[in-house]
Amino acid sequence: MVGTGADTSRLTDVELDESVGRATPDIEHERAVAIFDLVEENRFHPVGDDQGGPYKLKLSLVDSRLVFAIARESGEAVVTHILSLTPFRRIVKDYFLICESYYDAIRSATPSQIEAIDMGRRGLHNEGSQTLMDRLEGKIEVDFDTARRLFTLVCVLHWRG
Repeated sequence: MVGTGADTSRLTDVELDESVGRATPDIEHERAVAIFDLVEENRFHPVGDDQGGPYKLKLSLVDSRLVFAIARESGEAVVTHILSLTPFRRIVKDYFLICESYYDAIRSATPSQIEAIDMGRRGLHNEGSQTLMDRLEGKIEVDFDTARRLFTLVCVLHWRG
């Protein structure tokens, strides 16, 4: 990987395709936090890009596929990767269900019930993050924390799409 420093192997901007519409306030909050955290701290490097970043990323859904359009800060296109959503379908579906339970629990459940649901939510989120890392292998180098934040954004696109 070229430029192992934080200045070259990182994202400085992340955009979600807005054509899929807006989501609930809880989901929009998750999106905003994930983008903020992702831009603040990440490791992101398209495999084979010798010029280095930093990079801008646009995530979108096209024909039920996940599109990673990567550009330099100047706007110059670097590469676009298109991933099948099939490996994510079960995880995302289960994650949606547990998130609904979590948001309901926050409003009315006991702290121990909320904690139990949150543990399940985090476990599914970790599974989805690992699946994303596996799918990006050989295409984009990311660390686990970056994959976690990206998986949150994949879920937001699903919720809105």
